[in-house]
Amino acid sequence: MSRLLVCPPDYFAIEYEINPWMRRANTVDHERATAQWHRLMEVLERDMGIVLERMRPVPGLPDLVFTANAGVVVGRQAVVSRFRYPERQREEAHFEQWFRDAGYEVITFDQEFFFEGAGDLLGFPEYWFGGYRQRSDVRSFSLLSELFGREILPLELVDGRFYHLDTCLCPLSGGELLYYPPAFDSYGQNAIMERVDKDRRLAVPEADALKFACNAVCAGTHVALPGGCPATSQWLQERGYQVHPVPLDEFMKSGGSAKCLTLALD
Repeated sequence: MSRLLVCPPDYFAIEYEINPWMRRANTVDHERATAQWHRLMEVLERDMGIVLERMRPVPGLPDLVFTANAGVVVGRQAVVSRFRYPERQREEAHFEQWFRDAGYEVITFDQEFFFEGAGDLLGFPEYWFGGYRQRSDVRSFSLLSELFGREILPLELVDGRFYHLDTCLCPLSGGELLYYPPAFDSYGQNAIMERVDKDRRLAVPEADALKFACNAVCAGTHVALPGGCPATSQWLQERGYQVHPVPLDEFMKSGGSAKCLTLALD
């Protein structure tokens, strides 16, 4: 991840409830959220050497800040997301326009296929994992596999708190993997264990998982993740990663954290 798409949180708020974390009564402290977002951007740019591409926030689209759901980018092709909930569907045109303006070949799915971008598609160079049931349609992965020539292993998400794959699974640049096993059905757990050696995967403890430890951004030997994840941080440090904890509790009110706030463009 050397280039990331981000969107400032000018209009970030909780205006509806479409996942178990979101409660309109749990008001966002906008000043604090803005400070947390800028702190994450500082870590990504200054400490991790990542180039950030910023898109313009749009009034009335409070979740546009979660650019991981814009789509998925491979080379100069960009597949735009098709959101399951109407509350987020108005974001699609803005993400599509950004990709077009940036010179990408834009690919769209039929409306019958829900696909929520890099929030549900993660992996390694050799293969990817695709999260489905909560948001994305499992049928989308066969289309993406054919389009990009990559093997995609579908993983069923069975815990509503972990509604996107990037809330409960994080591939690392060295080949290691963070994941929260109870977020997956037994088939998914076995698929992960078969693909990733035991000494290279961390079954994140529940306390860290609920702090969104798996919703991390990895670039080389650097990992930015939410603060308050001691077990995960220690495991990463023991394997040679430099850990950058960032307070992101205002975004967790909406069910997102570091990874949700970024989209890999490479």
